[in-house]
Amino acid sequence: METQGIFTLLDGRVKMYRSNYNPTSDAVWLAALPSVIPNTVLDVGVGTGGILMCLHHHFPNARYSGVDNSQEMLDVCRENAFLNRFSVSLMNEDVMTWSTPLTFDLVVSNPPYFSGTTRNKQPNVHHNVDLAHWIRRCVARVKPRGYFCVIIDAARLAEVITVMGKANFGDITVIPLFGSKPVAERVLIRGRACSGGPSIIHIGFPMNYDPILRDGLTIKKILSNINPQC
Repeated sequence: METQGIFTLLDGRVKMYRSNYNPTSDAVWLAALPSVIPNTVLDVGVGTGGILMCLHHHFPNARYSGVDNSQEMLDVCRENAFLNRFSVSLMNEDVMTWSTPLTFDLVVSNPPYFSGTTRNKQPNVHHNVDLAHWIRRCVARVKPRGYFCVIIDAARLAEVITVMGKANFGDITVIPLFGSKPVAERVLIRGRACSGGPSIIHIGFPMNYDPILRDGLTIKKILSNINPQC
């Protein structure tokens, strides 16, 4: 559904302006991952706001913030928030060096996990960053007993889990996402700060799974239908 430079996510529930960087299904999947209603949310590397727009669909009463080093993307993010009828606090900072006392109930990120050369010449697209340091900056912004949620290339799962473990995160949940290959292409990871809870690997999902991408359900809702004890 497209009209006058606007495209939609979640089968029209979220509207966004077209720009040099448009979110993919990764944003929809990550927004479906939180299992507890947050009061405050931070998106690290917010870009044009795809994750926040989808999170707002699930949690309309939360207070949203985003940080990114591209003022151009932040301007589009602010317009997208207005289009979806909510406000967001945006900070133009380099995530890798950002220093702040602010902490949040929920921190989310779709980090720049690509390495090597790329044909994508668009400005402000991150590649070859220190992923472990990026994750350290994210988890430092989580309140005690708050949550960190991330989507990452499955090949880099160990890097993220290692950082979260060293930062005293527990209750770590891993959900694989499958494309056309017989191995996971992405993984969703959720963890809780200052928690000693066990790690869980849930059943995987196809990346084109309509109950998430079109129907707007959360992963918690889907898993509860599969196993009422979830």
